[in-house]
Amino acid sequence: MNKKIVFAGLILISFLMAACQKKTAVAVPDDLVTVRLLTDATGIDDKSFNAAAWRGILEFYGDTWASPSLRGIAYDVVTAQTQDMYTPNLRQATDEGYDLIIATGFTWDEALDTVAADNPGQSYMIVDVDWLQSPNIMQAVYAEHEGSYLVGVAAALKAKEDGIANPRFGFIGGVAGAVITKFEVGYVQGILSVIPNAQIVDFYVNSWGEPALAKTQAKNWYDSGVYAIYSAAGGSGNGTIAQAKEYRAAGRNVWAIGVDSDQHEEGLYNDKDSAVLTSMLKRVETSVIYALNAVKNDSFNGEIITFDLKADGVGYSTANSALSKDIVNQIEDVKKQITGGKIKVAATLSDAMRLPGFPQNLRAIDD
Repeated sequence: MNKKIVFAGLILISFLMAACQKKTAVAVPDDLVTVRLLTDATGIDDKSFNAAAWRGILEFYGDTWASPSLRGIAYDVVTAQTQDMYTPNLRQATDEGYDLIIATGFTWDEALDTVAADNPGQSYMIVDVDWLQSPNIMQAVYAEHEGSYLVGVAAALKAKEDGIANPRFGFIGGVAGAVITKFEVGYVQGILSVIPNAQIVDFYVNSWGEPALAKTQAKNWYDSGVYAIYSAAGGSGNGTIAQAKEYRAAGRNVWAIGVDSDQHEEGLYNDKDSAVLTSMLKRVETSVIYALNAVKNDSFNGEIITFDLKADGVGYSTANSALSKDIVNQIEDVKKQITGGKIKVAATLSDAMRLPGFPQNLRAIDD
């Protein structure tokens, strides 16, 4: 045999062995918990709900978004481009033996309940659902109405600070349902607590991934005098932020309000100014870390857990300096009144509509 060929072969084998050794160089603890995150089509780059869940996984393993060293070893994510992929994705993750499988959002409810019933030994978690029957599903819900009340207060206080006469406020939802209703009714109550006669308009995109539709609606509203728009619409809400950026860059005094994650950076239209006045922080990462620790500590069970303002499950962002110290102080006072029980925020449309002055024509539904 040609010696050059043999020598080249040995070099190739050595290179491949080195590459394999490099790939498996990560130290993996014996008690490593494994998890697969399953998302809808908007994926973990939605800069909102799914991104928050992914952030919780990264925090649990000590990884970062830029350098996820344990991805593919301890955890991974699969995005379902269509809803008919929910059940196959759940079954595949189950067959592959992950310690925990997490599904994000109520659109997964039927598929998860079916698969979980067929696999009683598997641990599952779902967020935004509290009505499933399988005892092996941990169901995490949040007091979105409390966090949304705070950003409603923020928007109304900012309008007063800016001297806006008869300000109007908008809400853009994704898919109508009891969960998104909590966002809307909390926001409206917060606004009305500051400006009792404020005008409110709302619109539902009927999708989590249509930012163009939200952008068009935001443009129409801003052009008609709406001061601030709060979107709870997943990836669709990025359209609201995009339109607010365009108008603020052009000198228009309008605002977007972010949701789930702090969307301050998404609103940047120059080096330091953001069109996102504040964001309602729905700390999905808190519940994800809770579930992973439960699996790790062998204490996982199919409980329903509410992550409210008191439990740091929701909150608001102060990243934008346009949210003055005086406004932040007032919001903090409101926050204390909510956690202390002095202010009670209605979580359903039916309860909110009984409050004096609450709009009777909103498109929200209680399921």
